[in-house]
Amino acid sequence: MFPKKKDNSKEEPQQATPQEQPKAEPIAQDIQELQKQLEGLRKEKDDIFAKLQRVAADYDNYQKRSTKQTTEAVSHETEKIIKALLPVMDDFERVLVNAQCSENADAVIKGIGIVYEHLKGVLRLEGVEQIDAAGEKFDPARHQALTQRAEQDKENGIVLEELQKGYKLNGRVIRASRVVINKTPAPATPQPEEPETKDTQ
Repeated sequence: MFPKKKDNSKEEPQQATPQEQPKAEPIAQDIQELQKQLEGLRKEKDDIFAKLQRVAADYDNYQKRSTKQTTEAVSHETEKIIKALLPVMDDFERVLVNAQCSENADAVIKGIGIVYEHLKGVLRLEGVEQIDAAGEKFDPARHQALTQRAEQDKENGIVLEELQKGYKLNGRVIRASRVVINKTPAPATPQPEEPETKDTQ
């Protein structure tokens, strides 16, 4: 047997070609660019959050102002209506004083009628209207039927009597008129006569 021949050629590590060298500089640039973008996004997020906080604070202030303004507006309107009704109260007091001193019932009734018309005028200025009922066709949107009566000489469904006046505020019904309506019974339909059967027995 022959002795093994020593292989003096050692495997030398392969050196990377210039094309295979890690691109350290471009990666560092990419990281730097991403960090800039991240910083930009963080700043944008902080700006948006600050704007949202300002909007929330403004909305909170608006709600407080709106509630205060609504309360003040309602209070002002209530005060205006009460001031408009005070002269009517004065008229009632004068009528009551005169009624105690007067024996003329007609004068008292006339005075009450004047006060009543004055009150209706005040309410009319505030958009309050009385609903027509007696003699009108029954309308469930404006009338509330409490009972019914049968009057043959009047149209079916007509309001015969107004028990309590109804009112509208700016065209919207705030209290329906309580009424009695006409409900005439339907005429009886004649029954057909049965033909006579002859007795065959």
